[in-house]
Amino acid sequence: MKYLILLLFLLCFAGCKYTHHNTEFWGKHDNKDVYLYTLTNDNGVSFQITNYGGRMVSLMVPDREGKLGDVLLGFDNLEQYTEPNPAFGMIVGRYANRIRNAQFSIDSTTYNLTKNAGEHSIHGGGEFGNVVWDGELVTTGEEPALKLHYISPNGSHGFPGTLDCYVTYTLTADNSVKIKFEATTDKATHVNMSSHAYFNLSALKSTIVNHLVRMNADRYTVIDEDIVPTGEIDSVIGKDWDLTKEIELSENINKLNHGGYHYNYVFNKPIGLLEEVLSIREPKSGRTLTVSTTQPGVQFYTGNAISDTFVGKYNIRYGKHMGLCLETQHFPDSPNHGNFPSSLLLPDEKYEEVVIYKFGVE
Repeated sequence: MKYLILLLFLLCFAGCKYTHHNTEFWGKHDNKDVYLYTLTNDNGVSFQITNYGGRMVSLMVPDREGKLGDVLLGFDNLEQYTEPNPAFGMIVGRYANRIRNAQFSIDSTTYNLTKNAGEHSIHGGGEFGNVVWDGELVTTGEEPALKLHYISPNGSHGFPGTLDCYVTYTLTADNSVKIKFEATTDKATHVNMSSHAYFNLSALKSTIVNHLVRMNADRYTVIDEDIVPTGEIDSVIGKDWDLTKEIELSENINKLNHGGYHYNYVFNKPIGLLEEVLSIREPKSGRTLTVSTTQPGVQFYTGNAISDTFVGKYNIRYGKHMGLCLETQHFPDSPNHGNFPSSLLLPDEKYEEVVIYKFGVE
């Protein structure tokens, strides 16, 4: 009998795939412990996140020759993340992107928010990306995951309601990073959570201008000089920022205002339905990235304002167009535009959105 049990164990060991996580103490912030969590799948893909701001720190994925390379911009120490930077890798909330004049009204009550983009509010005052979240390593099926938790108090940065938030990062067997955002509130409020990761499929060997992009979005939210929506939704067809057909970013990136792509695109899909919405290819490495989401739009930003004063991981000096953000989201300034999909969350509701970044090669 014991030999039979041993044989069954060996057969299972040979046939089963294993994934694992690792936790490393990374320092302290506001007298709270900060950790660096590593998720690894059976393909050797390695994904690191810190509970400081829920920031995506590194993501090692293979090129066409099987060589792993880090496709995320960021730093190799906590101290640099706590200093001013272009929101590298962080969770943005309560409200991703901009809200005009840093205010909105709910039921005739006006709420005044933190002004941190001129006269406007951006990324909820920077709250979610600059606090220490509670972290718990979990497993979804056989896939390693990190579940983060943070409670934003009533009135934080001017937002009403106590917001109870969860963000779960899962590294899947098919080399995808799945991010699930969840929140509940005890008072009507506006919620729009997203990830501010900067991707570069060349593994930072060059800028992103040679990346080829196609997006299932033929409309965008028109913006003013402050990059805040006017309320109009217009077609992208025939414009320099049209991505409905695959295009190398270098073709138009230097023609655009604000130093490059910086637009909220409106997906051609039902709101709330998880669908693939954009694809990216980097021809030299062969790496590809497809994005699927439940969200109605994406802020497609090509790192136009990244300064060359930033020295990131591997002692690489960054600069303009070194990475691109794919911030799947509700539209900027939605609380002030009734024609935009609503971002209002009520006490008897649950906020739940998903984005999946799937990496491959060609």
